[in-house]
Amino acid sequence: MSKTPGPAPHRRVGIPTASTPRPKPQLTIEEWEAKAPLSDLALKSVAAIKAASEKTPLPLKFSVDEDETSRPSTPNLRGKLASVSRPSTPVPGFTRQFASHALHPKQPVQTPQQFYDWFAQIDRSVAHSQEAHFRAHVAMVSEHLNTADTLIERIDEVDREVGGLLEGWRSVEEGGKNLKDACERLLEERDRLLELTEEIGARLEYFQELEHATRMLNHPGESLVLQTDFLYMVERVDICIDYLKAHRYYKEAEVYLLRFQQCMTRAMTLIRMFFVGSLRALTADVSRRLSEKDVSSTAQMHLLYTRFRSVTAQLAPLLGELERRAEAHPEDLSALLSECHSAYFAARKGLLVGRLMEEIRGLDPTHTELVELTNAGCSYLKQLCTDEFNLYREFFNSGEDHLYTYLENLCDYLYDDLRPRILHETRLTTLCEVCTVLQALMVLDVAEFLGEPSDEDNLIVDFDQPKPKGLGQLHISHLLQMVLQDAQTRLFFKAQSVIQADIRYYTPKPEDLAYPDKLIAARKPVSQYNIKEKESVSRLFQLPSLDKKETWFPALQKTVWVLSQLHDFVKPAIFEDIAHEAVSLCRQSLVTSSNLIGQRSSTGVLDGQLFLVRHLLILKEVANNLDYTPKDAEPRTDIGGVTDTLASVLNRTTALLPDALFASLGMPRGHDILSDSRHDIDQDLKHACQEVISFCARLPCDPLQEWVDRVRAFNDARVAFSSGQQAPLLTEQDWAKQAVAENLHGSFVEACERDLRSFVTKLRLYLEDDRTVSVLVTHIEEAIIDDYLKFRNVVWNMYAGAMKTVVFSQESLRDYLKSICS
Repeated sequence: MSKTPGPAPHRRVGIPTASTPRPKPQLTIEEWEAKAPLSDLALKSVAAIKAASEKTPLPLKFSVDEDETSRPSTPNLRGKLASVSRPSTPVPGFTRQFASHALHPKQPVQTPQQFYDWFAQIDRSVAHSQEAHFRAHVAMVSEHLNTADTLIERIDEVDREVGGLLEGWRSVEEGGKNLKDACERLLEERDRLLELTEEIGARLEYFQELEHATRMLNHPGESLVLQTDFLYMVERVDICIDYLKAHRYYKEAEVYLLRFQQCMTRAMTLIRMFFVGSLRALTADVSRRLSEKDVSSTAQMHLLYTRFRSVTAQLAPLLGELERRAEAHPEDLSALLSECHSAYFAARKGLLVGRLMEEIRGLDPTHTELVELTNAGCSYLKQLCTDEFNLYREFFNSGEDHLYTYLENLCDYLYDDLRPRILHETRLTTLCEVCTVLQALMVLDVAEFLGEPSDEDNLIVDFDQPKPKGLGQLHISHLLQMVLQDAQTRLFFKAQSVIQADIRYYTPKPEDLAYPDKLIAARKPVSQYNIKEKESVSRLFQLPSLDKKETWFPALQKTVWVLSQLHDFVKPAIFEDIAHEAVSLCRQSLVTSSNLIGQRSSTGVLDGQLFLVRHLLILKEVANNLDYTPKDAEPRTDIGGVTDTLASVLNRTTALLPDALFASLGMPRGHDILSDSRHDIDQDLKHACQEVISFCARLPCDPLQEWVDRVRAFNDARVAFSSGQQAPLLTEQDWAKQAVAENLHGSFVEACERDLRSFVTKLRLYLEDDRTVSVLVTHIEEAIIDDYLKFRNVVWNMYAGAMKTVVFSQESLRDYLKSICS
């Protein structure tokens, strides 16, 4: 049987391998989810695919019927195929059934080769059927991989698109930023150019103003200054001048500055011309009206002041601009302002001089009393100067120096008549009254300036530091100062002549030296008239100790009178010099007069010294008040009076008195530096007090002192005897017996009763004040006690102590003397 060649054996088809994907960027699940999140529909689709892949169906060529027919119940498919392919006995029905199957041989198997071929086919079919679901799974996986590769490719494409978009966005962003920066730079450049344009325009405005100012100033006519834009133009030109002065480095700034200054000068010249022209027209009209007959004083005041005030509303603003510009540019415009001042003062002076001379002639300067002339003339000048000052202030706000010069020229018309009268005046009181009038006017002026109530009693004016001039208030003191200085100069020289004639070279009359008769006659009630006369003295000498001037020595009266007259009317330095001269000359005159009084009788010595003490105490108090009281302060009331003055002199100068006496009076013993005149008064007062104390103690104590000296001389003589000679006893001498000592004690008591009592009475007559008298009496008592104790010490050691019961002890003697002196 021939072998039919079967089909070539089939190779096992291996699992197709997927193509190796190209390397891609590694992404984590979280990054994938974050970059490509799935929607709900996509999540449902993935879940459905997952469920379908888990139930893979069998191949279609294996049906359920075929399995049941060809595959008996065997544990595996291979057994089933064997049983099917190898039946033990062919069955006709079976052969017919499988004849149409693909694995059935096309021809009957006749040879082993055919069988083997057929069997190999069967074997391959069985193997293929067994691996079909694996291949299906591999195919599905390959399809999934292909799908995944496709997705990855799409994703890569999307990523590339997104990257391109991102690059494009970045490019657009960068371009937009560059465009924004370029726009901002353009805006900044535009703003800078606009600002530069504005700045240039602002600076050009100052230069462009020149054309406007020049055009306005070229307008003809003097009425240009009255236009509303004129002052505004002047203000703008002034601003341009200040600006160009501050920016001279600008191109052509100096040229424009010069032209602006020329414009300013032209504008101010127009103001000056308009003011002078208006003033001349007004002055001519007023002068014509004043020259008419029967013009009343009211009409004159109206013409001189009201008419001038009527034009201030038009002229004052223009003059104010001129003054302000002249102050800012004095080198260019001050001359124009001075011309306006000169024109104004010339116009006013031409109108006022005639009226002023007429008023002065009405005062009759050659026959009127000097004080009345001074009062009336200065009061009129003060009112005239006040009116002129107020009128000037309505026109101008500066030029006070020129104004005061003009007012001084007006005052000179009166001063030319007043000065000769003052310089030839011989009466000191008249000169003082003239100074009083002048100072009263000046004090009222200062009080009005300070806004304080005036004090007519305080006529003190400080000329060393004059008030500053100004247009706020008229200072009449500047106008009256020259006349006051003339009056003060004449007053000073007249006072010096009075001091020389009535103090230095004064010859006392007998009635001037009639002391104590003048004091006794003065002890009578003081009339009310005399009290008022005392109150009229300068406040510098209104002290209680300076009463009863009628009992004073004429030189002292004249000294106090002259100083009281001068005190309020001359400068402090001058007053101090003349006061010291007067006090010194008065002191010398008092010393000389005291010697003359002392030469009259035996008791005249005490009268002369008490006269000197009395007047020196008064003079010292006057000197103290002059020394302690400045012109601008109230007189001191705590100097201590005559009592403290005397105590002070005794404290500083009396070396004969013990310190215990001064301690008992509560007076310290210190050193003080005094002026020459006060020092000379202290020395003379010291000497006079010592003479009074010595004289009062000498009369009762001289016999005791002589007896004590005789006893001491006798004792000294006994010591000189030789030892061989018998020295006489003191008690055996007739003059040294106890009876003589007792008589001396009795004479001492009688002298104290007689003389000491009269001395104390005379002290009270001269010194009047009890405290002052007690100071001297205490020193007199101590001097008597010192001399008596010497006598007591001698007699106690004599007569075996028999005199101890006769003489006084120190305490008993002091009590005895006090009883006499009190």
